[in-house]
Amino acid sequence: MWKKFKRLFIIKTKFEAFLITYGLATGAVARGQAYLVQYPGFGGKLLFLACTGAVFMAGAKMIEAIELHKVYSSDY
Repeated sequence: MWKKFKRLFIIKTKFEAFLITYGLATGAVARGQAYLVQYPGFGGKLLFLACTGAVFMAGAKMIEAIELHKVYSSDY
């Protein structure tokens, strides 16, 4: 039972990584829109870009980690 529960927190496929990235992006866009309202002008746009940029970096790292795990786990 604990193995099944532990499996919920392990990302093994690219599809799972894309789903998590989509969820992060949805939240980042909502947060960015709030920043645009709260800080009109250049500052709000800069914060919006920071929110969405962080999601791109996190998604890229997740996909890269999955690919590296496949490479190194096949050697052993």
